[in-house]
Amino acid sequence: MRIIVSTINGGLNDRVNQAFGRTPTFTIVDVENGEITSIQVVPNPGYSQPRGAGVTAAQFAIDQGAEAVIAGQFGPNSYGVLQAAGIRMYSAPATMTVREAIAALLRGELQPGIQGGTGGMDGYGGGMGRGMRRGRGMGRGMGRGRGGGYGRGGW
Repeated sequence: MRIIVSTINGGLNDRVNQAFGRTPTFTIVDVENGEITSIQVVPNPGYSQPRGAGVTAAQFAIDQGAEAVIAGQFGPNSYGVLQAAGIRMYSAPATMTVREAIAALLRGELQPGIQGGTGGMDGYGGGMGRGMRRGRGMGRGMGRGRGGGYGRGGW
């Protein structure tokens, strides 16, 4: 199994970076029969891009043959690309080293990856609104697609 972990400097003793698309490096870990067989630290090709870093990072993971990726959270674009490619995403806290995150993944202890950034693909929520009518839900959620909604009320 090939696992890609977002890192700052890279290596098994580095901590899991919370960003996926804008992480400086990826630590690529190959695991066979529950044992780490190879480790590679590579720069993230999307790190310094002004736009599209998440898509570039996700495409890199696909090109590397990753079966799983680990980061703190994933932006909406990288999340969508990885999900469409069938790559499993996992979230790990910033206090966890790459070695600990790999071990936790193999034990089935990591949570599925969470999508950070704006809610949904366009950041608009679907709030119910205030009053007797339904609101438009134009609130910007914190990566959860929750809107505040503003209804007109009355008839």
